[in-house]
Amino acid sequence: DIEDGEGGRATHWFSESGIIDLFIMAAPTPAEVQGQYALLVGTQFMPPLFSLGYHQCRWNYKDESDVKAVDAKFDEHDIPYDVIWLDIEHTVGKRYMTWDRHLFPDPEGMQEDLASRGRKTVTIVDPHLKADQGYPVYAEAKKLGYFVRTAEGGDFEGHCWPGASAWLDYLSPKVRDYWASRFKTENYVGSTTQLYTWNDMNEPSVFNGPEITMQKDLKHAGYAGEVEHRDIHNQYGFYMTMATYAGHNVLRPDRRPFILSRAFYAGSQRYVAVWTGDNMAKWEHLTAATPMLLQLSMTGIQFCGADVGGFFYNPEAELMTRWYQAAAYTPFFRGHAHIDTARREPWLFGEEAMGRIRAAIRSRYALMPYLYTQFHRAHTLGAPIMRPLWYDFPADEATYGVDDAFMLGPALLVKPVTHSNVNTLSVYLPVGAPGGPPLKWYPFKGSSAGKAGLFKKLWGHLQGTGSSQSVGGSTVNAEASLDIGTPVFQRGGTIVPTRERARRSTAAMMEDPFTLHVALSSGGEAEGELYLDDGDTTQHAAGEFSTFRLVYGPGNELSCARSDGKAASPAHTIERVVVYGLSKEPKGVTAEQGGGKTPLEFTYDKGAQVLLVRKPNMSLKEDWKIVLA
Repeated sequence: DIEDGEGGRATHWFSESGIIDLFIMAAPTPAEVQGQYALLVGTQFMPPLFSLGYHQCRWNYKDESDVKAVDAKFDEHDIPYDVIWLDIEHTVGKRYMTWDRHLFPDPEGMQEDLASRGRKTVTIVDPHLKADQGYPVYAEAKKLGYFVRTAEGGDFEGHCWPGASAWLDYLSPKVRDYWASRFKTENYVGSTTQLYTWNDMNEPSVFNGPEITMQKDLKHAGYAGEVEHRDIHNQYGFYMTMATYAGHNVLRPDRRPFILSRAFYAGSQRYVAVWTGDNMAKWEHLTAATPMLLQLSMTGIQFCGADVGGFFYNPEAELMTRWYQAAAYTPFFRGHAHIDTARREPWLFGEEAMGRIRAAIRSRYALMPYLYTQFHRAHTLGAPIMRPLWYDFPADEATYGVDDAFMLGPALLVKPVTHSNVNTLSVYLPVGAPGGPPLKWYPFKGSSAGKAGLFKKLWGHLQGTGSSQSVGGSTVNAEASLDIGTPVFQRGGTIVPTRERARRSTAAMMEDPFTLHVALSSGGEAEGELYLDDGDTTQHAAGEFSTFRLVYGPGNELSCARSDGKAASPAHTIERVVVYGLSKEPKGVTAEQGGGKTPLEFTYDKGAQVLLVRKPNMSLKEDWKIVLA
């Protein structure tokens, strides 16, 4: 407990059992404190690239034809997505790791068909196992004595979705090995290497238990003898997901797992993504999502998100649109809904709303290179992906109470719209370091403009950028209509890489060229980073990746140099460069690479103070620079 009194702030610590270990981490900056914490509990696992895309889920897509119809509709309406999810109804009577063959006669074929278009499947696998000797997962565990036990020594049974159920004792390494083995395709019949996992109800949830969970005196097999459930309650879900992670490694030894969990503990970021649980289709729940996700992020649970649209009840088109526009900038991006709600796929809200939702999802995909780079930094440094403003601006006391806006990495400030009938939104833009030059902020204009006429659409999109740039320490009224969407500002002095071409999935974007958004500081400088790997295998852990440092210097030169990784340099190219805050039109723009010099086509708008360099086609295979004369 924490309370403020005359003598200062006092804390009161208590534990029902065991000893409290208190770790105090002190450092000059929040980033350094976060780094210390990451050394203690571990960093964010490096996810497969597809898991950063949009996930479509509901309880439940009812059968194979339903899944195929939803998948086809996304393509019909040119809306990208990467993963479709199946809730508990796809199983035989809620027996996890089974398929109801009346509803899903060919689950392997369904998964492979989706994968042919770069998409994955997730199935729910909860910890409660139906007490049925005809159910192999239960029967074998029962024979081996792998369940949580009662105080009297018998197997504990409670009630959950399947009815009478037992719970595996994941505290035991033997049980975790058993669970991991169940993910082999010969055990999980109907699964393929294209299938990933959702661990829900793993707090654990017991419908007829005290506080809807396990009794505190149940017994677990600890490393040094039996322990009571009261001692490890908060770790039950942690150990389950550790075992599921191991199961993914059994199924796909050289590829990265993806698991979503509702329960978590310190260090869960090593294994899983987390969502905020069963929310509601209400504006106040959209409002609550940002501070909840910021809290999770600062505890190390960085791959986090809230269900788009709210799990319970039926959102109207405006709320649904605003939720997509907000969630597109959060680390985990999934739409989900309760079985009793109306269907709510994006095309069911009318043409106008669908177009806005499509634009929001596309904006997520356009940001994928920047977002993936932030996951790399989270994985290697423990740096939060989504973080409060004070994390990057600790000297600005005006940021301390802000929990309705956030930084996405070091470059982008995001403030979601969380109320109805909003056309403008008040946004506070932080100041820079004390004694430093004024910090500039620019409305971020990076987004997917569509499949055709990209240059014309993007150039029109950039108009007015310079005239609306702001200085840190100010509060601005940002455009935030339903057509504009979430206000996003780019911090001066940063470079954000994007991929602007509209595609159906992250897999379809892998060979696309990059656009660089260069937001100049007051001193005319900027820097950024681009991280690339194969997006799927574990070879990045062996150094098979490429990191590039992007620098815009005072000599009006933009350079790109390989900075880390031993992977062969990719053949990707830069298809355009946008420079914000350039006060003077250059006489010429020249690309320099491999000893050659090539004049480039460019467009400059003095009022907007924006330079757009077209088709430099610089390859990442060699260092290069673009010089403004």
